[in-house]
Amino acid sequence: MRKIAIYGKGGIGKSTTTQNTVAGLVEMGRKVMVVGCDPKADSTRLLLGGLAQRSVLDTLREEGEDVELEDIRSEGYCASLCVESGGPEPGVGCAGRGIITSINMLEQLGAYEEQVGLDYVFYDVLGDVVCGGFAMPIREGKAEEIYIVCSGEMMAMYAANNICKGIVKFAKTGVVRLGGLICNSRNVDREKDLIENFAARLGTQMIHFVPRDNDVQRAEINRKTVIEWNPEARQADEYRALAKAIEVNKKLVIPNPLAIEELEALLMEYGLFA
Repeated sequence: MRKIAIYGKGGIGKSTTTQNTVAGLVEMGRKVMVVGCDPKADSTRLLLGGLAQRSVLDTLREEGEDVELEDIRSEGYCASLCVESGGPEPGVGCAGRGIITSINMLEQLGAYEEQVGLDYVFYDVLGDVVCGGFAMPIREGKAEEIYIVCSGEMMAMYAANNICKGIVKFAKTGVVRLGGLICNSRNVDREKDLIENFAARLGTQMIHFVPRDNDVQRAEINRKTVIEWNPEARQADEYRALAKAIEVNKKLVIPNPLAIEELEALLMEYGLFA
């Protein structure tokens, strides 16, 4: 079973990218579980057809500790398995603890056991790794393979570089490695070349360049992944290509984060500050 976490700057499209990639994998016949690690509990809605899934924390609050696996896990598109960690009530408590509680609960209920037959588990993780709770999937070896969603925008690259620093820290005592960058295009000038160069300097690869396409928004309005909404769409093939690239990827590395001066020089080289 491959244990994958998707990180990236808030708003960069992690959840959309994760769900569309999972749709590509399950279409290939892979058995995949998605664990949403965002208090908004919106990491699985496209796989579930927009159904509001009750989160792990909501279930525990309402029913106590006596819960079954099927109380917190739902079946989505093409037999994908969907879990939402949830979070505390707004303004109360630490959202990161929801991730810790959820993963521990899934382990106790046997969600990861060999007989389940999972090929992949994906953790869709909120934002950066600055909070210990949100770093939990890589800190405790729950995720071993990291993909960072970014774009050619400065703050998206800054966040990606910062996440690489977290990977380096946890790689010293664990097995976590970086699998590559996923460029979720924002139509920045020379964006593909920029991210390929950035990836090379980090010592990794751009695993796939996802072009910007309004079919993504059209599918989301219809509460579906692009592959389910319109299997013939060009963007559906992009997500299939991303899924296949992850499937065959063997290049897992400890990255070499850039100093902030190097990162800014790279951005200037490609004209973003011109």
